[in-house]
Amino acid sequence: MATGSVVAPPPSLASGGRGLRRRGVLHRRLAASPMKDEPVASTNGGKDEMVTDSFSVARRASHPGLSSSLSNPMSEVTTPFHPAAPSDLRFNRLRPSVEESDCKYKRFFGCYVAREAIIDEEYWIAAWLRAENRYEDQSSDRYVESFKRKFASQEFHALKRRCSKLQGEKYICFVAVKNDDLKRTVLNSVVGTLDVCIRHPLHGETFPAEPGKTSFHCRIYQPDQPKFGYLTNVCVAKYARRQGIASNMLLLAIDAARLNGAEEVYIHVHKDNLPARRLYDQIGFRMVDFDGARQSSDLCLLSFSS
Repeated sequence: MATGSVVAPPPSLASGGRGLRRRGVLHRRLAASPMKDEPVASTNGGKDEMVTDSFSVARRASHPGLSSSLSNPMSEVTTPFHPAAPSDLRFNRLRPSVEESDCKYKRFFGCYVAREAIIDEEYWIAAWLRAENRYEDQSSDRYVESFKRKFASQEFHALKRRCSKLQGEKYICFVAVKNDDLKRTVLNSVVGTLDVCIRHPLHGETFPAEPGKTSFHCRIYQPDQPKFGYLTNVCVAKYARRQGIASNMLLLAIDAARLNGAEEVYIHVHKDNLPARRLYDQIGFRMVDFDGARQSSDLCLLSFSS
């Protein structure tokens, strides 16, 4: 273009700036939106000790809404929930010691211990690990962090409801926690999770489907049939994998199912998930023969029997 030439303004700008006014309204709305991860004042006077290591750096990068807590370890932050759902979760809370965690089921291995989740913060981290696992292959998605927050919030509340059931089925959430002499927060301690459901089969049920996914008309248990255990939501934090965490949680869950009267323990696995299938095979799970139509195209059902 020659120097000094005059360029006509674009139609959208020459027409009174209507489009700009609309964008200005949108920008004002976004600016007025409440932030979900703002820190609040500390309540402990900075007396608690916080361990900072390479693992906490990984957690800082992978937990949206918690970065302000980690950059200011002694601050008490709101959870990554929607502001309309207040919560008392405190991610600077120190993990319970082995003596304080009065659990019926425990399994010590290496520098970890697998046990039942006992405080709400552990349930939340378990839900967040599941959200990260669910969206692990979508890290480039523009809205993936929002998706993970929503999923984790829903899973947290659903998990608490399932574990508080008193009739019909017993539901236990297990977590793998760092076990050392350092003073760590819950956020920097939980590295893995899984659930086990122990129940009688439902009417019309030959093999177990995932609890809660059966149609309403057949949600009637058969108390005259032997109980079974069903394992779900096996997740380990990325940085803590290949340390035997999943296998030890599975062995603990199998023992818990047996102690609660289960004769067999089942788990679903994607056919293409070869590492998981090798792990389950090493533990002793075997493929269930469906005799035809009930076999899913994506999932296969494995069983473990004593």
